[in-house]
Amino acid sequence: MIDHSFRKILPNYTRSLIALYKWLHLAPNQITLFSFGIACIAALLVSQKYFVAAIFVWWLGRLLDGTDGVYARANGQTSLFGAYLDMLCDMASYSVMILGFKFAFPELTPVWAVILLLYVLCITGALSLGSLQEKKKVPSRDNRGLRLAAGLAEGGETGIAYTVFLMLPGLVSFTAWAWVVVLVITVVARSMIAYRELKQ
Repeated sequence: MIDHSFRKILPNYTRSLIALYKWLHLAPNQITLFSFGIACIAALLVSQKYFVAAIFVWWLGRLLDGTDGVYARANGQTSLFGAYLDMLCDMASYSVMILGFKFAFPELTPVWAVILLLYVLCITGALSLGSLQEKKKVPSRDNRGLRLAAGLAEGGETGIAYTVFLMLPGLVSFTAWAWVVVLVITVVARSMIAYRELKQ
């Protein structure tokens, strides 16, 4: 929900970082892979209950993930494979963090399993509906390499949810179930949009 607005303003505040990427002769796909590696470190920190450190490391990884495409477009290095790799690493990053939460809060293992299942449904719905909207010539809302249908829970909301889990560990049983509700609403709402737009 907030990703679209964030993606529009991000290039205005990351020029120095983009210049650093260029100075280091990094390829956009390398940045994408680095972002996933950083997410794995964040998940490890979560599993060991270093929650404050995990927050900072997680958002560092999300900063890299948010700027790989900006860098690619700025240097004429966009590619279809880059769009694929970005989506793959995004979902791997979100999922590996859930594994970290599972080790930190093993008593909530059923909740983490439900969240992973809902992630599968969310991304399947987003990609499927986005692809079919493209076939129907529905105008795209952004310049992503892969067309994703809008939803209540996207990358930004996921990062916020993780931050809440880590900042309020004593309430994680409540906040995790609240996140489940948000994900269910996302799946249902996207399915309703699909039915309305595609039933003919």
